[in-house]
This record gives sequence, C-alpha cells and structure tokens, in this order.
Amino acid sequence: MRIAVGGIHTECSTYSPVLMTVEEFRVLRGDELLQAEYFNFLSADGVEHLPLLHARAVPGGAVSRPTYDFFKAEFLNRLKAALPVDGLYLAMHGAIKVDGMDDAEGDWISAARAAVGPDCPIAVSYDLHGNVSQRIIDEIDIFAAYRTAPHIDTRETMVRAWSTLVEALRTGMRPGVAWAPVPVLMPGERTSTEDEPAAGLYRLLPQIDRRPGILDANLMIGYVWADEPRATACAVVTGSDKVAASKAAEEIAAEYWKVRESFRFGPLTGPLQAILDIAERATTRPVILADSGDNPTGGGVGDRADVLKALVARNWRDALVAGIADRPATEACFAAGEGARLPLRIGGSLDPSGEVVEVTAEVVRLNDPKTVAERQALIRVDGIVIVLSARRRPYHYLEDFSRLGLDPTAVRLLVVKSGYLSPELAPIANPNLMALTHGAVDQDIENLSSERRRRPIFPFDRDFEFVPKARFSARWS
Repeated sequence: MRIAVGGIHTECSTYSPVLMTVEEFRVLRGDELLQAEYFNFLSADGVEHLPLLHARAVPGGAVSRPTYDFFKAEFLNRLKAALPVDGLYLAMHGAIKVDGMDDAEGDWISAARAAVGPDCPIAVSYDLHGNVSQRIIDEIDIFAAYRTAPHIDTRETMVRAWSTLVEALRTGMRPGVAWAPVPVLMPGERTSTEDEPAAGLYRLLPQIDRRPGILDANLMIGYVWADEPRATACAVVTGSDKVAASKAAEEIAAEYWKVRESFRFGPLTGPLQAILDIAERATTRPVILADSGDNPTGGGVGDRADVLKALVARNWRDALVAGIADRPATEACFAAGEGARLPLRIGGSLDPSGEVVEVTAEVVRLNDPKTVAERQALIRVDGIVIVLSARRRPYHYLEDFSRLGLDPTAVRLLVVKSGYLSPELAPIANPNLMALTHGAVDQDIENLSSERRRRPIFPFDRDFEFVPKARFSARWS
C-alpha cells in the first residue's frame, strides 16, 4: 500500500500589506518530512509512505504568486514521480491567500486530484480556522480538523485523517464528505474551545463520531481576516453513510448558529490604555498583556510599536516586550555591539502604517544563530526590556525566552503579540489581559472593510434567517 504525503500550511490576512516569500517557509522534502516531529507517526504495517513536500510558515500576509507556484510545481513533480499511489494525505491549513488568487487550497488539491486520478482517495487535515469551499470538498474523500483553540491537537488531527485513509484502503470502504456552510465569521479569540459556548460545541463532535455511518465530525470556525468569498464557518463530516453524514452536518451547523450571540473574549479585554490601567493596578506578577491586533500567529505583521510607545509614555518600570520584528533596528544593535547605547527607531519596518517609537537603547544581549534572518537583539529602554527580531516571529513558548536568558515569570509585565495566550504562557499569566490594538488582525471585526465576503454573514449582518442545508462532495455519488 503506497500513500503519498505532503501539503502547504499557513494563514494569510488580506489586511496585511506584506507578501510572504519562499524564505518565510520551513520546507520539508523527501525523507526529512518523515523524520519531522509533526509527521513521525507515519508508520503502519504494509504501508509505504512516499514523502513529497510540505511547506509551513508563520501566518502573515498573502503568499506571493511566484512563491506559491514554486512550491506547487515542486510538490506536483514529486507526486507525479511517485505514481502510482494508493492514497494521498495532505496536511493543510485552509486559510492560505495567494496574491491574485482565490481559494489556493482548492487550486492545490484540484491539481493533486488531477495527478492521482479519480480512484485514489485523498485525505486532508485542516486547522479549524481554515476556510472551506465546494471546490475543495469535491476533490476529497476524508476531512479532519483541529478541535482545540489554542491548538493542542495538531498531531492528533493529522493522525485522525491519516488513520481513516489507511483504514479505508485496507477495508475497501469508500468514505465521502458532506458539509454545511454557516453564515457566521468570528475570530478565534471569541471562539476559544477553552471557553463556552465553543467548549460545549466541540465536546459534541466525538459523540457524533460514534454514530453509525460517521467517521469524523468537524466544526470549522473559519478565518475572519480573509476578505474573500469562501470565508465562512461550516460543519464538515466524513462518513460512510450519506444520510447520517448529512444529518450530522446540519445538526452541527444548527448548533453553531443557535449560540452565535453568546461568544465572548476569554481574557479580560479592552482598549490599550484601559488595559494598561488595569496592569498598573495589579499587585501580582507576571501580568501578561496580549497585543492582539499585531499577532503574527494570526496573520499580523508583528512590527508595530503601539504597546511599547504607550509604556514609554507612562515611564513604565519592569516590563518585557517580546517581541517586535524590526530587521533594521536589530542590525543596528549588532553593528553597535553588546553594552553599546544608541538611538533606535523601532516599529513600522515592514508595514509603514504601523506605530513607531524613537528611543535611546542599551544593547543588553545579542543572539546570533549565524543566520542574519534569525538574529535577535535584547535591548533596554529605561525600565523596559525589548526583544527585537530580524524576522516576523511569535514569542509564545517558554523556550523562546530561555534561549535569550529571560525568565518571563520574573517580570512585572510581559507583553507578547498574541490573541488568546499559548498553552505555555496562559498558566503563568497573573492576570491574563488582552489589548484590542490595531493591526492586520484587528479584533474589531464588525468594522473591517468587507468588499468580497458573501453576505449576509453574522456579525457583519444580523437581520436575516438561516436554515442549514448539507451539500455533498461531487465524488460521493
């Protein structure tokens, strides 16, 4: 049994002006794919895995067309060289925007289908913040999506998709996919599965999985910062019985629609200045403040200095800002050396419309992994320590800090570019605050420009009726 494996995985805000290029992707090719942490479960008796290409990047703006075409061409060349195959597993995200193209996943999966032919089952795994289209559904046989946000079940989801494919090939079962779009589009920060009502909705899915004729039930929140026609929530069900799958998809869609007015932010949330007022009054530590509008794991640019500017204005003491993407400032620190004091202009290096702050800084520490794009500089501005990075990146794991000799639990205030906090930072937040800052992933979604979305859709529109109706993959005849 020969199963080919590959895909492309990132998330793209159409509100970001910064195009993503080849250099921003971590690319796994051939055997290195099978050895990577995400894919090292690919082992089963009688299965020969054929690793192709998998490209993954921190979310950002749209992917440049040459970058997408480069990865797609290599993926298809490797796939065609591996033929014949009995099955194809694609590890995708679902919210890629390619410059000048709608529905990049639909394009990628359709090209893969054309290569493998109509008789080869295709399984895909998705982020629950991906956007689905009929074009995608028509080309696949198996679908599985994350059930947690923050995402702590990435590997488990990939195993669900892959194991269903293996089982289908071993038994001769031909599964199919039903889906039911839901005209609701909200940010992950209002729909975290750690909070109600999302927690309850996602608890239903494993129960639905156990029904006769159902193989995998999914609720897709969708990606709100993509102003394109396919952006919407939906239920997607993989099954062996069309009636059961259709009923389950409509049930999940109806439940989501029913509670649409109940979603709220999990952490204490408000405008930046109000949140800083709360942080100043706190007697516990570390207060963790999420700079939500510039969150690079949601598609933000990561270079805005809004929070830093506000902290400087308040003459704040004992704060750690991690981090701000600013290659010119980072390189200036490396040129000056550790211990140097120098004037710096921080922010707006990628998106000129972002906030900028001018300061005199002391270079505390330089982190040089011998790759210019990976450099980081630790600087101090009075009572504020700031991490500058040469490229866009988040600081969401404890290792991100320990690598720089930092202890995030020791500071009075930790600022990170995030929405809901990562599973490693959330437990140490005391308290957890989220500032509604500006940026490419602005949480004020009702006031986002909306030129290409299908309407009506909640919460952009409120006065309309909806009854879910399941649709099937064209392959499920």
